[in-house]
Amino acid sequence: MTRSSLRYTESDRVRDLVEDNSKILLVLNRFRIPFGFGNKSVKEVCNQYGVDTDTFLAIANLVCGKIYQDFQADLKAIIDYLRETHAYILNFRLPDIRETLIQAVYQSQIDQVAVLIIKFFDEYIEEVRHHMEEEDKDVFPYVQRLIDGEPVGDFRIANYASGHESAVSKLDELKELFVQHYELPNTKMLSSTLFHIMECGDDLVSHCEIENKILFPAVQELEEEAKHRSLAKAESANVLASRTEDGEPLSQREIEVVRLVAHGLSNKEIADRLNLSFHTITTYRKNLSAKLNIHSTAAMTIFAILHGIVDPKEIELK
Repeated sequence: MTRSSLRYTESDRVRDLVEDNSKILLVLNRFRIPFGFGNKSVKEVCNQYGVDTDTFLAIANLVCGKIYQDFQADLKAIIDYLRETHAYILNFRLPDIRETLIQAVYQSQIDQVAVLIIKFFDEYIEEVRHHMEEEDKDVFPYVQRLIDGEPVGDFRIANYASGHESAVSKLDELKELFVQHYELPNTKMLSSTLFHIMECGDDLVSHCEIENKILFPAVQELEEEAKHRSLAKAESANVLASRTEDGEPLSQREIEVVRLVAHGLSNKEIADRLNLSFHTITTYRKNLSAKLNIHSTAAMTIFAILHGIVDPKEIELK
């Protein structure tokens, strides 16, 4: 019986999940799983439609308030799900609420309060759109680059997550305006509008929780793996770069200077980045030129690429 269980499992029938909690309908929609699944289990349905079973179960359990931590969700599948959520909210849910809201507040005549309410809601839609488009444009491609093992720059998911919110506060304000302050006849249209506003709020909260509790922790693990790979690569580069003309190895600091030179930074910029004096960096550059018998920035950049100190994808050759 799924209703009394602590979590949904791969052996549960999908139809039982739907009967247990109607929010599963949205989960199915965002995984693009059609109806007509009969008595098939979660695993059977997911396999049939190419959905990662653990990702489905992690999200379904979280959305329905059950235990979700026992599943190894796939990052790409999570991103695909979240993109579908964005499209649903921006292209269907919010426009639909706006349409019914207009009909609900313009009951007898167009007054200033009604105009302001619609303006308030339109501004809210734009805020949500900006938030979700930022994720589509910046956050999700960053995660995809991590998955692909590509260079990712200075962006870190923890910095984004620290200011991440559900974007539901203004919906709560709108609901409170009607419930507490704006005297309007409780028509079927207004009641339906408020119901859908509250449903949308729940959907946005669930969306935020999927990102905060499933996506972001998984991305942080991937960032740590990338960091360890980078350190291992640096250690390997240290060995390779030690093969200088006179056999004298490069120090870790010298390798870092070579890396920053290859990235096109000036001596002053390198000094600022490493919190060292300009004179110290100038000395490092002279010593490197002597050790490597390399005197130009272009040649040092080539040296850095050949010895794995930098990835050629990370720099722009001039």
